[in-house]
Amino acid sequence: MAISVTASAISPLARARAAGSHYSSTGAYPFVAGVDGVGRLDDGRRAYFLLPRAPFGAMAERTIVAGGQWTLVPDEVDDATAAVIANPGMSSWAAFVHRAHLRAGETVLINGATGAAGGLAVRIARHLGAARVIATGRHQEALEALGADDVISIGDDGDRMEQAFQVSFSAGVNVVLDYLWGTSARSILVAAAKTAPDGVPIRFVQIGSAAGAEIAMPAAVLRSSSIEMVGSGLGSVGLDQLLSSIAGVLGAAATTNLTLAYRPVPLSEVEATWNDDGERIVYRI
Repeated sequence: MAISVTASAISPLARARAAGSHYSSTGAYPFVAGVDGVGRLDDGRRAYFLLPRAPFGAMAERTIVAGGQWTLVPDEVDDATAAVIANPGMSSWAAFVHRAHLRAGETVLINGATGAAGGLAVRIARHLGAARVIATGRHQEALEALGADDVISIGDDGDRMEQAFQVSFSAGVNVVLDYLWGTSARSILVAAAKTAPDGVPIRFVQIGSAAGAEIAMPAAVLRSSSIEMVGSGLGSVGLDQLLSSIAGVLGAAATTNLTLAYRPVPLSEVEATWNDDGERIVYRI
């Protein structure tokens, strides 16, 4: 199906796939950059689309998308907002709904909540019925602005982090969403094994590895606890589940304040802004 593109986010996933560094990259060149976006179907309806058919991409005036790899955008959500929140919002929505099977009234810990996806995860956890949300991150001011019930500042001191996490797990944590991996994830797992009530499952969902690709975890962590570890991402979550998660995010955005800061730029300036840091960048036709 051909789609006339109106907006697409220069997201970490788009950058990583273009660089060939994401685990889902095919290494096949040439191709057009961009993994998702918003545009018009031939009948004029607005739709969010995902993973255009290779070698086509989202950063073009028109692209080609396989049937079923799109979902309609609610009238209340503009093109740029839909493009900028769909992917980061989907990361936690899919993890909560399809991997952790979050139930209303549970307690959630989000490791790495000061990034775009983590910040949305705090609000999405609330939207999906979490009773208590704990957020972690390196920047105290950013943490306190998230509106979480409790915050934990993380760093490179594994022992100090482990002690802080033990306080949370002794009070009860049901679901962990991990955007970081690395030292903080190891401290969470060790603390959970030491202090969580016996026999009470903790669903640990691994989403990102911003703090490191590998950890050295004691085997006893798994033997001595009821930790259930799963991943959430392209490959572990089916395409139909990804699209239903995005539809959920867009539906929530239509009725709640589910937004991200972004800077719109024209398609002609994508190359010049490709490596810019800070707020998310959305190109628009």
